[in-house]
Amino acid sequence: MADSIIVQSKVREAIKALDLRTDSNVVDALNDKVNAMLKDAAARAKSNGRGTLRPYDL
Repeated sequence: MADSIIVQSKVREAIKALDLRTDSNVVDALNDKVNAMLKDAAARAKSNGRGTLRPYDL
């Protein structure tokens, strides 16, 4: 796993607000998903000749 870029306590808090408990692997899985999204978005921005990541790249 790459370094975590999400705040674990905030994720757990958001899930708790949905009246659910958090499995111990949820935070790692979410972090992996966010990292993959950012990697794909960066590739899209670069393929369009931009050095700036924009919301529509996601």
